[in-house]
Parts: sequence; structure tokens; C-alpha cells
Amino acid sequence: MPRCQHTGPCGCAMGHLSRFIEPVVLFLLARKGHSYGYDLAAELPGYAFTEAAVDRTALYRCLRQLEAHGHLASHWDLPEAGPARRVYTVTASGRKHLEEWMDVLDRLAGSMVRLVQDARELVCLQESVEDTLTR
Repeated sequence: MPRCQHTGPCGCAMGHLSRFIEPVVLFLLARKGHSYGYDLAAELPGYAFTEAAVDRTALYRCLRQLEAHGHLASHWDLPEAGPARRVYTVTASGRKHLEEWMDVLDRLAGSMVRLVQDARELVCLQESVEDTLTR
């Protein structure tokens, strides 16, 4: 069964499986209302699914792709002091895409739990058999 219903390129097709950048970015922006890349980069590790550090280049590429697909909107913030920064917000399409991601992650989490449970049972069974054979 496919992980999502999309036919074209799609992040929830697990193209970002190694770090799950896309759903975390969508979640953080939905929660905050708006933010910019530097701020998001600081918060990503709090929702890391792996030990791999998220490369800033990957984050900015993800932001551009989400915007290109209509899931984010952005504008330039030009403060009087400091550098200009691009501020992102989640669109209605982005909120729907986050919901799709939650379905994907929920199914994946269930599969992972089953794998861990089954593997633990197998290890226990094998240890029991080995103990019986060595008596």
C-alpha cells in the first residue's frame, strides 16, 4: 500500500525519510504562525527522528520546495537593523499536507511498534530455545 495518495513528487512519499524535515517544518510553522529559516533551524533538533544533524541547506531546500508546491507562502522582512530575512507561513494547502503527513507518520509508527514487538518476541524465543538446549 502506498504511503500517500500523490502521484507526483511528494515529501510524504518518504523522500525525506532520513530526517523527516518536511513534516517538522510544517508543524513548527503551523504552531508558530510564521517564522524564518534561522529560527526553524534552531527548533528542528527538538523534533528530530534520528541522530543526524539537519543540514541548513536541506532545510532551506525543503522550505523552497514546500513554497513551490503551494504549502507555504513567504515574504521578505526588512528590519531597520540586521539582515533581511524571509518569513514563511503555512497555507491551507500546507495544513492539509501536514494532516496527510500525520496519517503517514501514524501508519509508520504503528509499523515500527509492530516490528520492535515482533523482534523482541523473537529474541526472547531464541534465548529460551538456546537456554533449553544448553541445559
